[in-house]
Amino acid sequence: MFSTLHQAACQVGEVIVGKDLQIRQALACLLAGGHLLIEDVPGVGKTTLAHALAVSLGLQWKRQQFTSDLLPADVAGMSVYDRASTSFVFHPGPLFTQVLLADEINRATPRTQSGLLEAMEERQVSLDGVTHALPQPFFVIATQNGQHQAGTFPLPESQLDRFLMCITLGYPDAAAERALLLGLDRRAMLRSLAPVLQAGQLLAMQAALRQVHVSAVLADYVLALVHATRTGELFAEGLSPRAALALLQAARAWAALAGRDHVTPDDVQAMLLPVCAHRLRPRQGGQNSGALLRQILLATPV
Repeated sequence: MFSTLHQAACQVGEVIVGKDLQIRQALACLLAGGHLLIEDVPGVGKTTLAHALAVSLGLQWKRQQFTSDLLPADVAGMSVYDRASTSFVFHPGPLFTQVLLADEINRATPRTQSGLLEAMEERQVSLDGVTHALPQPFFVIATQNGQHQAGTFPLPESQLDRFLMCITLGYPDAAAERALLLGLDRRAMLRSLAPVLQAGQLLAMQAALRQVHVSAVLADYVLALVHATRTGELFAEGLSPRAALALLQAARAWAALAGRDHVTPDDVQAMLLPVCAHRLRPRQGGQNSGALLRQILLATPV
């Protein structure tokens, strides 16, 4: 069932050259039903990756450029008075789609960022006392520039926790960048992409993911890793139960992409950094949460 995702990965890999690991991580995130945050410097292909994923998975998508003057109503929609019916009519915003490409999300103010919290957690939007359900499946694929860049607002912990995974692309290696320079225009390649599967197929895969077996011993291993972040002096706050559930769900997706019907410790280890690093704040400034998580991996027996 999950073999179709390999076709999607190959198609996206033709556009995003030399980033097979990040493409597979992104597919695992969407297969697990989570939202994806892509963080890096401008110009490395963050938006292109998000666009290629949405098209290849056959999902309806809309792109929203986040800026400092963007308001929550610009994303979610608003109620407008209709003189003919003498009532207010709701006009949905770009949030009402299967994939919202939130470009440079940290350039929006905290007020606009917080407008996504309900949608990302509950797949619905409440306006004027009325709850509007979002399409299924629903994903937010957001890109974020580095915090040191001008005009950015840091995402709060509650917002970061809504993202199942956070990945970085990094600069391409020499061979990949040479292929990029001599190859076709990436925008033209995006326009020529065709869907590899349909939204209904992705929903069926997500339902089948629950059948990927997790043993009690492996669950104990996940708990040991999570509890290690809550003790000691490495992090200001440890991982939450939601983070533990997210790690296990992502490990299920990673195992399914590898063609296995059960989760191994290798799957958990592969998903630990992309799922958990952005949720943690080192106790001492200047430390890297990813490097601290690697210390915990080495110290925690399998």
